[in-house]
Amino acid sequence: MDTFDTLDVKKRPEDALELGLRPQRLSDFIGQSKLKQKLSVYVQAAKERGDNLDHILLFGPPGLGKTTIAHIVANELGVLCHVTSGPAVERKGDLAGMLTNLDEREVLFIDEIHRLNPAVEENLYPAMEDFEFDIMIGQGPHSRSVKLPLKPFTLIGATTRTGLVSAPMLSRFGIVERLNFYTAKELQKIVSRSAGILNMDIQPDAAAEIGRRARGTPRIANRLLRRIRDFAQVQGMDIITLDLVKKSMVVLEIDEMGLDPMDTRYLLCIIDKFDGGPVGIDTISAALSEQKDTLEEVYEPYLLQQGLIKRTPRGRVVTNRAYEHLGRPVIGGNGQKELF
Repeated sequence: MDTFDTLDVKKRPEDALELGLRPQRLSDFIGQSKLKQKLSVYVQAAKERGDNLDHILLFGPPGLGKTTIAHIVANELGVLCHVTSGPAVERKGDLAGMLTNLDEREVLFIDEIHRLNPAVEENLYPAMEDFEFDIMIGQGPHSRSVKLPLKPFTLIGATTRTGLVSAPMLSRFGIVERLNFYTAKELQKIVSRSAGILNMDIQPDAAAEIGRRARGTPRIANRLLRRIRDFAQVQGMDIITLDLVKKSMVVLEIDEMGLDPMDTRYLLCIIDKFDGGPVGIDTISAALSEQKDTLEEVYEPYLLQQGLIKRTPRGRVVTNRAYEHLGRPVIGGNGQKELF
């Protein structure tokens, strides 16, 4: 692992375990079939030309595999993947050091690219377009700009909030792709694969149950698998069964739809305190004592995907499906039904 790779597995054993579960090739990657097909073509074409791959922007909710895909692309190209994050690149000098250390056609992966310092971001433009980095020599009236040549490289950016990526930055990516939530069947395959890597036996219906409750997210599926492995170990079980998964989920407070206590609090807050909505996100944030960004980036995408809430011009509204899931009668006379 290279000098500015922020994924320091020595400091966090859980991260090392997560890295061990990541596929290394496109053929091993489960899900995102259309994206895999396109990336396979792009990578093969770049290799045949002996050229660097176009810059790639990956966006979508957290935990869907953006970092994994960046490493896979580098592996498919046969080059190193250097990893950093937007908040970690604080100064122009930090960026210059990273770019000048890149060898021919290597990959630079910037997670949370929307959080790059604007002054630093501007220096990325000539690097991405012309593979040059502008540096200033001298001070005052005698200063001059010198273009430092860079070796052709591929920048892969990842973001959970595409709207915060500036238009000039967005226009410089030749490949822009969204990662979607995974199906329960895809997550079942991921859980079974991860169990094999962890030397665990798991029944197919148990893997399916974990996949069904994993919120469409591989990271959550693997996290639940590791926690259920703990329950199995403590109980002296050498195989993960459906019954064990269901009992473990009760302790973990993950319901049949994959909602955790915070999801339930969010929905009940709108139902009980604001008559089902509409209510603004700032008001919900204050009522729950939770950061607005956390609600928008972590919790709402899955609630929206499951049809449990709606975003309207007047605010968030809980749907009839959420009432049914929570066992609550739909409130009459407040405009709830007229909104759907």
